[in-house]
Amino acid sequence: MPTMFVNIPVKDVNRSKQFFTELGFDHFGATEDMASVIISEATQVMLIAEPTFAMFAEKQVGDPRENTQAILVLGLDDQQAVDGLLDKALAAGATPVGEPTDAGGRYQRGFRDLDGHHWVALCLIQP
Repeated sequence: MPTMFVNIPVKDVNRSKQFFTELGFDHFGATEDMASVIISEATQVMLIAEPTFAMFAEKQVGDPRENTQAILVLGLDDQQAVDGLLDKALAAGATPVGEPTDAGGRYQRGFRDLDGHHWVALCLIQP
């Protein structure tokens, strides 16, 4: 199975690493301008300092506080895990996005990380 790397620009790699550590995620490798957050065995999010990220991008790097670049969704086991992750995120400095959704066979809550990237914690509700 291939590993998925999602690259996101951040203003301060160390600050962002600390944020994701407070959410309970481990890291793999780190340099002054990059760190990898381990989401699962097959998925990692690369935190890349904005100037370095800009070197890889062919287009201008957008500001996630002003424009939606992507919505990063974390699939969790149950509602308690969703609420627990959101509690940790908010305590670590995230801001909430929208209202919790409990409909259509899913429960989800959203937040923006320290750089403004939009994240959603989601679980599928078994009938």
